[in-house]
Amino acid sequence: MSLNEIKEKMRSGAIYDPADAELLPYQLSRINRVNAYNRIPATPKGLKKREKLLKELFGEAGEGCYIEPPFYANLGGSNVKLGKYVYANFHLTLVDDGEIIIGDHVMIGPNVTIATACHPVSPVLRKNGLQYNLPVTVGSNVWIGSGAVILPGVIIGENAIIGAGSVVTKAIPANVIAVGNPCRVLREITEEDLRTYDKGKPISAEILSKYH
Repeated sequence: MSLNEIKEKMRSGAIYDPADAELLPYQLSRINRVNAYNRIPATPKGLKKREKLLKELFGEAGEGCYIEPPFYANLGGSNVKLGKYVYANFHLTLVDDGEIIIGDHVMIGPNVTIATACHPVSPVLRKNGLQYNLPVTVGSNVWIGSGAVILPGVIIGENAIIGAGSVVTKAIPANVIAVGNPCRVLREITEEDLRTYDKGKPISAEILSKYH
């Protein structure tokens, strides 16, 4: 089976062998490029180098994206599409065997995992290391709290907030706060949230006039 045929299986949700002899060299080369990104020093010159390499690593990366090193990606980010101004804090893990789509202005806290890889229930197939992938989509303007885990097949609607430590097992609608394991909707984001912060403290008129 050619590398392109394996990639098609990975995208389609079909069962395949992730240790296939055609796939492994490609995967290792991608991981080595992520490791190179993680070694770039935090200097003005280094930050420019990170920005350039980030665009080369990911399938797509809009302007203003930044990922704090270290981060990890099974396929080196090749199946990841980033919108504009995506920010991820330290220790982001992308199990990107399948497609991960992240919208604009998404904020990702430290130690977040976004996974697309699944293994069959069949012990015979698992013993032989076979897997399949389900895509993950994160809508624009989502905030994912630290330590959250986004599981395969999940869709998170725009403007949603995912609480720290949550395990997201199913779709989360837009404009809600969702928390817990498994992650459930706590409440909707309301008009009141546009005028207050931190349990009801008023947002100043200066900030409201500038950003609303």
